[in-house]
Amino acid sequence: MFIIDAVVIKLEHVSYSYPRSGARALKDISLEIGEGEFLAVMGENGAGKTTFCKLFNGCIPHSQGGELAGTVTVDGLVTADSAMAALAGRVGMVLDDPETQLFTASVRDEAAFGPENLLMSPAEIEERVALALEITGLSEYAGLPPASLSGGQKQRLAIAAALAQASRVLVLDEPTSQLDPAGAREVLSLVLRIRERRRMAVIMATHNSEEAAGFADRVCVLKNGSVAACGAPRDIFNDRELLRDNWIRPPDVSALAHYLDERGERLPFFPARLGEAAAAVIEWLGNGG
Repeated sequence: MFIIDAVVIKLEHVSYSYPRSGARALKDISLEIGEGEFLAVMGENGAGKTTFCKLFNGCIPHSQGGELAGTVTVDGLVTADSAMAALAGRVGMVLDDPETQLFTASVRDEAAFGPENLLMSPAEIEERVALALEITGLSEYAGLPPASLSGGQKQRLAIAAALAQASRVLVLDEPTSQLDPAGAREVLSLVLRIRERRRMAVIMATHNSEEAAGFADRVCVLKNGSVAACGAPRDIFNDRELLRDNWIRPPDVSALAHYLDERGERLPFFPARLGEAAAAVIEWLGNGG
């Protein structure tokens, strides 16, 4: 169970409607996200995952328009009352397709673009860029054009650019959806290192239950813009009715536990990760399973 020591993000009765839309894309969401927490956001298409991600950097309501009700507070700033530049220094966002975010002539320039637009000093820009490229393993590629990178490296560069400008929160909207399994592992392992090294809160929208189970402290399931459930991966993936109602496929090890349970062979504890499953099956076999 993840225990929040310091709250970085607080949502209080947040609802949102897009311009010229009679329906609410988000409905009465109240949630706290802690420093260093990895929160996975899941749900079927149209559940509100991308809209949820846009709450934290001020895109909603400043550039998106529409009607925002309730309060979104990020690192002490109320987003509706704060300039997007102020929020950009705290929140970095990475989209599913890095090609839409990369547009400069070199890897170094890409990482420097955000800090330069926030009018940081040249010395601070160089320090932030060097650190971001070092953390993401891209220092040796600093002079190369982004187009020369692999898919996984491009996504790492998008993350480096977010890191160079933001200090508290990293928002990832389906960051591995266009990557092969090796590239996806590369990107998510990097995100874990960032969280541990920088104590940044990470919010990741994903359809991939294996990723959510393997990396997240909590999983938040959205349904029609509302929070259907929010809890530890083991609790979320143990709820077969919740998964069925939201078209979420459980991780393979959780599916195995469900399969055995349906046949009257219950594991001693429910697994959501491979290591948990191995321990549960060994104990089960030792007890005569």
